[in-house]
Amino acid sequence: MIRSLIFLITITFITHCSTSPTGRKQIILVKDDQMNEMGNEAFADMKSKTPIDPRSNTNAYVKCIVESQLQVTTDTTGVTNWEVVVFKDNTPNAFALPGGKIGVYTGMFSVAKNKDQLAAVIGHEIGHVIARHGNERVSQNQLASGSMKVLETMGKPTVAGALGMGAKFGVLLPFSRKHESEADLIGLEIMAKSGFDPRESVNLWKNMSAMSSGKPNELLSTHPSDETRMKQLNEAMPKAMALYETALQSGKKPNCQL
Repeated sequence: MIRSLIFLITITFITHCSTSPTGRKQIILVKDDQMNEMGNEAFADMKSKTPIDPRSNTNAYVKCIVESQLQVTTDTTGVTNWEVVVFKDNTPNAFALPGGKIGVYTGMFSVAKNKDQLAAVIGHEIGHVIARHGNERVSQNQLASGSMKVLETMGKPTVAGALGMGAKFGVLLPFSRKHESEADLIGLEIMAKSGFDPRESVNLWKNMSAMSSGKPNELLSTHPSDETRMKQLNEAMPKAMALYETALQSGKKPNCQL
């Protein structure tokens, strides 16, 4: 019995092994179209329950940043069109879901103080999607439960959490520190390639740190500490700056204004 179980787990790892954009090996058990459908349903549910910001300037600002970044983003999850919505909510939050859904809360504008800092946020969220972090997390839950029917039994709060939506929507399966750090680095590369100053990613986390006094110690949190994130971003900065300079030389200079 134990040998059979080990054999099945081994076969699962061999036949469902994928590679993230950073080269990290992943176990992916859910088809992309299933994940995309989950993302579409969760996003539609959120739009029906959360006020949407109707202002043309905020929507144009966010869409300008997203479109600039998607031009240099390689996505293999089957998304053909991305949808961007600005939600009227004072929480400093943003998210991206499988299926090409991006949400930005108006509260993020007070933390991401310029287009480059907001590009760091959005690039990070796009990174979660193209790296299949939601899929990886659901797959890990399937392995842990020993059942391939986890998706059928997950309620909406769990699905929302699995896909990366904010605490307000029930993050029952938060992204790991590994996923957060990987999304930071993917986002850094995306923003640099699209002509946004990667150095502003560090300033973004300085802003986040300034407003987040009383946060738990890194070891007690699923997210890296702000200091750790800034250190990792700075370590990757030389490569990002080279990509940024290349982008500028090729004429990429997004004129996104709020």
